[in-house]
Amino acid sequence: MPTRRNPQTVSQLLSSGRPVELADLQDALDDASPATVHRYLRRVPYRRSYNHNGRYYVLHDPSQYDRHGLFSIGDVHFSLDGSLVRTVRRMVREAVAGATQRELQDRLRVRVHNPLLTLHRRGEIGRESIPGVYLYVHIAPDVRREQLLRRQEQIEAAAAEREARTVSDATIIKVLLVLIHYPGSRIADVVRRLRGHDPPLPRVQVQAVFDRYDLGQKGGPATC
Repeated sequence: MPTRRNPQTVSQLLSSGRPVELADLQDALDDASPATVHRYLRRVPYRRSYNHNGRYYVLHDPSQYDRHGLFSIGDVHFSLDGSLVRTVRRMVREAVAGATQRELQDRLRVRVHNPLLTLHRRGEIGRESIPGVYLYVHIAPDVRREQLLRRQEQIEAAAAEREARTVSDATIIKVLLVLIHYPGSRIADVVRRLRGHDPPLPRVQVQAVFDRYDLGQKGGPATC
């Protein structure tokens, strides 16, 4: 009787499109022991989930990962790197402007406090204090400097955007008066009609008024 104990059995199960557990592999390999399962796994490209304590297995297919080297099946997450620690290290080092804990958690959809702490203590990633948060960066000084520069540019751009979107009562009145006289005006229409004012109102401030009063694009109440 032919045995099912071969790498092809493992490969077929791992490519089934669902996360596979150790018990599934043992059953597919005729009630094999965990040691036997891992012996066959070494002959097949695979990844373990970086969440759920590495409980799930999947066939490693480079084409299925997104641009961040990640892919998920439901709430089970996999990485090109395998483990969460290796994934966090790569993502910090590759981040153009470094990465905060929140940014990494949003991307990976798991808590990353412990991996960050482990990597920092090992000296595998750096950490810089920026206003209100830690920024995790590359250990190479030249890359680190570039990441900090890009982050500073992001902070300054965000501050400028917030300032531009801060509108005075006078600006609000000007925009609303245009909408009273020209009902249904779009944002671009309002900007054009206020172009002669000194100083002219930038589009971002007109957009801020539309957003604040939920005017939609046509100068009226937004619809679902």
